[in-house]
Amino acid sequence: MKERKTTPARPPAAPSQRAGIQSVEVGFSLLQVLAASTGALMLRDLAAAAGMSAAKAHRYLVSFQRLDLVTQDAGSTRYDLGPAALKLGLASLSRLDSVKLARQRLGPLMEQIGQTLALAVWGNQGPTIVHWEESPQAVTVNLRLGDVMPLLSSATGLCFSAFMAQTSGSRSNSQGRESQRPHDRLPPLLKDELARMQKLARKDVPKTMAEVTAVLQEVRQRGLARVVDTLLPGVGGFCAPVFDADGHLVLGMVALGSLATFDPAWDGAVARPLASAARQLSSDLGFTPG
Repeated sequence: MKERKTTPARPPAAPSQRAGIQSVEVGFSLLQVLAASTGALMLRDLAAAAGMSAAKAHRYLVSFQRLDLVTQDAGSTRYDLGPAALKLGLASLSRLDSVKLARQRLGPLMEQIGQTLALAVWGNQGPTIVHWEESPQAVTVNLRLGDVMPLLSSATGLCFSAFMAQTSGSRSNSQGRESQRPHDRLPPLLKDELARMQKLARKDVPKTMAEVTAVLQEVRQRGLARVVDTLLPGVGGFCAPVFDADGHLVLGMVALGSLATFDPAWDGAVARPLASAARQLSSDLGFTPG
């Protein structure tokens, strides 16, 4: 009886060798360009940055629009990330350990201070609200998950503007190219917002870069940011920074409420518990103050 020859089973391919769908990978480069951009882009600029022809990029963008990953402004014809991209981003951010740990602490903190609380992280366009919990005595605000907070008229924006500069080190993408660090994007965003505030002749925000510098220095000295009757009429707010083990600002813990019940004092019934909770979370994430 002849012995049957068997062919040895092939070991499973390594992840980098597994077959994939190249068109998905190619099309994703357009989303990467939009994510790295400071604003919406024309088709020709988007295609060039992604290394493909405008005709090829347009075909991908049509499909991305159907999936709500990309939107196109009817007036300017520029492309930007769509609501589905935001949902994916928020879902990813909500899975970060720092956000999970922070969410677990909001309930007890709300019971202590009795005010609406939120969490914000640095997004593509600035500090972005990723979690929101209203207190029983909630103040009516026109804010939603995914909203980007202004840098100069919100406590959240002032907090990130003040402490983002402490972020150090660079990150590399999958091709080994160094990506833009968050604090590298802060100066131009601050400059643009300052120019907008100057055009509006706002008197309740810094009017010059020197005034901006002074305000941010006070935020650093205080260890948290505050606005009173600035972002929203009759509303006060604080934002306290949370740092990770490397000293990077990972999120802001926000408290806000009607000035009828909200204590705006720097050492008051809102600021002290909020700052304490942020410091404890930073410690739990491995941060050691220098």
